[in-house]
Amino acid sequence: MYHARGCVYGAGMKARRVEQADALAWMDANPAEDGMSVVTSLPDVSELGHLDLDAWRAWFVTAIRRVVRWIPADGVAIFYQSDVRRGGAWIDKGYLVMRGAEDERASTVWHKIVCRKPPGTIALGRPSYSHMICVAREPRAAPRKPGPDVLPDAGFMPWSRAFGVAACRVACAFLRDETTTRVVVDPFCGRGTVLAVANEMGFDSLGIDIGAKRCRRARTLVVGDEGEGMRSEEREVMRAQ
Repeated sequence: MYHARGCVYGAGMKARRVEQADALAWMDANPAEDGMSVVTSLPDVSELGHLDLDAWRAWFVTAIRRVVRWIPADGVAIFYQSDVRRGGAWIDKGYLVMRGAEDERASTVWHKIVCRKPPGTIALGRPSYSHMICVAREPRAAPRKPGPDVLPDAGFMPWSRAFGVAACRVACAFLRDETTTRVVVDPFCGRGTVLAVANEMGFDSLGIDIGAKRCRRARTLVVGDEGEGMRSEEREVMRAQ
């Protein structure tokens, strides 16, 4: 069971568990429980240096399929991905997410655009927006509380590759208002932004990452109006000042 071991507690005594493991192998060994949904960002090609571009594309689509296959029937998977330019070519990760979902015969619940920079910004490197795409294994009823299709700001990013806090709150608000989710799972949790926001919004959270240092950070990251994106011990120091 989810609460059996290795939990720390976030805001409102919501549990957070972080495991150091390969995400796909961990999912193979640990079937999803009812009440779980996924909110995650898959690694970019630059983070998987042992793969060339074609191999990374194939890995990415396969990983999307395996995440969608893993979620329980009552859950959803929300992917937050930013396009990249590589060797003069535009890599559309939104397309790759949709391709993986379609290969699993899954249903796209919604597709939002999240501005990483103000509209009109000329971006010479990474594009100035991200995709946030919600996928379910079966078609779902229309949302009772529809949200915006375009988010004007991703929000604070605790590290350079983080899921923006404001965007993550929108994802978690959908889980709270439209699903039976009790546990938010991030199989590529990095330093724990999704886990911290999920705790803040009343969910237990479970993160997996292959990096030991990232796992240590993910266990203690907190978010909020004050000291956003700090580890818990750093925020206590700030509050004491």
